[in-house]
Amino acid sequence: MKRSAFLFYFLSVYVLLQFAWWGFHIIELTIQLSEKTHAGYNRIWMVAGEGMVFFLIIIFGIWKLRQSIKKELELSRNQNNFLLSVTHELKTPIASNKLYLQTVLKHELDPEKRKELIEKALSENIRLEKMIDNILNASRLENRVLELHKEKIDLAQFLKSIVDRYRKNYPQTQFIEKIEGSHHLEIDPFVIETVLNNLIENALKYAGDKNPISIAFSSKDFTTIRVSDLGSGILPEDQQNMYKKFYRAGDEETRSKKGSGLGLFIASEFSKLHGAQLKYKNNEPHGAIFELTL
Repeated sequence: MKRSAFLFYFLSVYVLLQFAWWGFHIIELTIQLSEKTHAGYNRIWMVAGEGMVFFLIIIFGIWKLRQSIKKELELSRNQNNFLLSVTHELKTPIASNKLYLQTVLKHELDPEKRKELIEKALSENIRLEKMIDNILNASRLENRVLELHKEKIDLAQFLKSIVDRYRKNYPQTQFIEKIEGSHHLEIDPFVIETVLNNLIENALKYAGDKNPISIAFSSKDFTTIRVSDLGSGILPEDQQNMYKKFYRAGDEETRSKKGSGLGLFIASEFSKLHGAQLKYKNNEPHGAIFELTL
């Protein structure tokens, strides 16, 4: 919006100055033409040339304003979708936790049922925590306050620890681990783990709990971490927008998948911040592959 306002005021001032300049030249031109001097005809060509430049600048300004307004409207629409989504996403785990805790307090339950309800409450709390983390990370990116703190770690053990955590939190999902040996690399653990968390969460969201998720890495020419699933993949028309902030395929009122539209945005921006490259590929026979090259 600031860019649009600046462009608008710049063009307004420019138009006023040009009109004043043209007014001065037209008065001079009228005097010179009345005297039929050679300088008068030269002045005609000068004014005509300036008029053409002025006309082209106005056309360019109108086009830029249109593009800027279109972008602002798209951002406003995505932010509205984000607010609708986050409001729903925040209310759901809070309401679920309230119900679980009320059930535990009000009823005499057997230890197994009590344990099940507490585990469900913890799971909802973890989901809520992840969403808040994503919102905070998006804010850090927006304000450019995130700094890298790299350290040399064993990437294989680092990845195994992430996979083990997901196996514990999602026992119904098969996590295929293709990680062998050891490979020491200088990375920022927080940044890379945040990228991988968002990629794995994206796979869980769109591939479903029952489809296997594969996490692998190779270190030939470059170190590449690969997260792949057997879900529906990403449609070609959505691929060009999938890393945009707040972007989610479909309409917020009809979309069934949970999310805020921040996961892939954060994964992409954190990768760039780290100097890494994030690429998407279609999996075979179906699904998605995200490759993080360090």
